[in-house]
Amino acid sequence: MIVGADGANDRDILDSSRRLYSGYNLKRVYYSAFSPIPDSSSRLPLQAAPLMREHRLYQADWMMRFYGFESNEIVTGDDGLLDLAIDPKLAWALANRDRFPVDVNAADRELLLRIPGLGVKTIDKILLARRQRILGLEDIARLARSVEKCRPFIITRDWRPVILADAEIEARMRPVAQQLDLFA
Repeated sequence: MIVGADGANDRDILDSSRRLYSGYNLKRVYYSAFSPIPDSSSRLPLQAAPLMREHRLYQADWMMRFYGFESNEIVTGDDGLLDLAIDPKLAWALANRDRFPVDVNAADRELLLRIPGLGVKTIDKILLARRQRILGLEDIARLARSVEKCRPFIITRDWRPVILADAEIEARMRPVAQQLDLFA
């Protein structure tokens, strides 16, 4: 799908993807940010769509295919657009704070899949490990790629998060931009 070439918002695009997945059993939908070319139709926009929008749509698509989210859960804003500043899973978690924190030692797989920072493979490891013992934060740190992302949303044997404001969680999760040095 070409993103940004027409007036379709992210909700419309994800609904179309959902229909393609369910109606045609597609394995994957690809998204490409619109980029204008010289001497193109006057009906096309003059500006390119942000590449981050394409990236967020891929993240939202992943959430639908592997985490059990519905398209209408992912895009919640009135404008129908995904938040470009934070990933959609974190945005969903912040919009649904009443569901968190989640006890990783007791929650079912579907609820664990909704925790920001935890992926399918990590959750499978958690489910396997908790058969043997009650998990602590150190165990989650060994199993997860980054415990910092999921920390505000989980409870373990030895960890209970302090309730933080959404803005503080968002600031902690936002990646730090770094300028790479070409001559170092």
